[in-house]
Amino acid sequence: MKATNDIRYLKRQDIDTHRWDACIEKASNSLIYGLHFYLDHMADSQWDALVLDDYKAVMPLPWRKKFGITYTYQPPFTQQLGIFTTTQTTGFTEAFLNQLPAHFRFAEIFLNHANTTPTAKAHINYILPLDAPYDQLAARYKKDLVRNLKLAATADLSYQKDYPLAPALDGYRREYAPRTPHLKEKDFRNFGQLCTWMQQRRQLLIRAVTGKDQQPLATALLFRDDRRLYLLQSTTPQRGRENKANHFLLDMLVREWADSGLTLDFEGSDIPGIAHFYENFGGRNQPYFFYRHNSLFWPVRLIKG
Repeated sequence: MKATNDIRYLKRQDIDTHRWDACIEKASNSLIYGLHFYLDHMADSQWDALVLDDYKAVMPLPWRKKFGITYTYQPPFTQQLGIFTTTQTTGFTEAFLNQLPAHFRFAEIFLNHANTTPTAKAHINYILPLDAPYDQLAARYKKDLVRNLKLAATADLSYQKDYPLAPALDGYRREYAPRTPHLKEKDFRNFGQLCTWMQQRRQLLIRAVTGKDQQPLATALLFRDDRRLYLLQSTTPQRGRENKANHFLLDMLVREWADSGLTLDFEGSDIPGIAHFYENFGGRNQPYFFYRHNSLFWPVRLIKG
C-alpha cells in the first residue's frame, strides 16, 4: 500500500465527479450507491471523501453534525459504501480506515463486500448471477420455493412490467414505514426524487403482481446499472403473502432477466426468514461489513457505545 499521505480528504465541492464516477464504475467492487448522484440525493449533498492519488480509490463519507460533533453515518436506502478501487493492494481497507480518526470522533459505515477487515462485523447479502437460461437458473431453486410457486400458479396472478412509480412508493411506505421509524419524511422524499432521476436515465425498474381485480399483491422496485439489478424495495401486503405473490414476482423477474449477465442483488438480509427466502432462489451470500469507530469523550462515548 502506498503511503497514507497519498490519501487526501476532500470536501464535496472539491470532488471531480467525473473522475469519481469513473473510478467507481471501473472498480471490481463497483456499486451504484457510491456514485455521486446517489449520494447527493440520499445524503443531501452532505458528504466528503477520502481519495487516493488521482482517483485510483475513493471512499465516500456522508456526515452529519449534532451537539457540535461531526460524525459519519449510513444514508437511508444505501446498503453498502466503503472503499472502491481500480487497483488491488494488500492493506487497502485498513489504510483508509486509519484516516478516519483524524476527521471524525465517531463513525459508522457499512463497508462493501470487498472491504474485509477483522474489526468489522459481517452482514448477509444474497446475490444471484443471471448468467444462464431460465431453465438452468430454476433448476437451482430449493424445494420450498418450488412448492410455493406451485401454490402461486393456482392464484391467477399477472406479472406487470410497467407499474407506475408513485403507487409503488406509496405502497412500500404504507406497508413498512411503521416498522422503520428511523426513516423520516425527508428520507422517503429524497428516495422518491432519486427514483425519478433513475427513471429519467432509464435505470429504474418497477414490477408488480396483480390479482383478478388488478390490485397489486406484490411490487418490486429496482435500480439497474451495467452489472446489477438492485432490489431496493420489495412490498407484499398480507393478501399477497397469502397468494405467494412475492415468490411469483421474483421468479418472473429471474425469467425476464435470465441469461442477461447481470446479477440480481436481493439486498439482504440478516433476518433469518428473509435470508431463507432469498437463499431459496439459488443465490449465494456476498457479505458486507459494519465498521464503527468511537473516540468520543466520556460519557458521550458510553451513550453511543
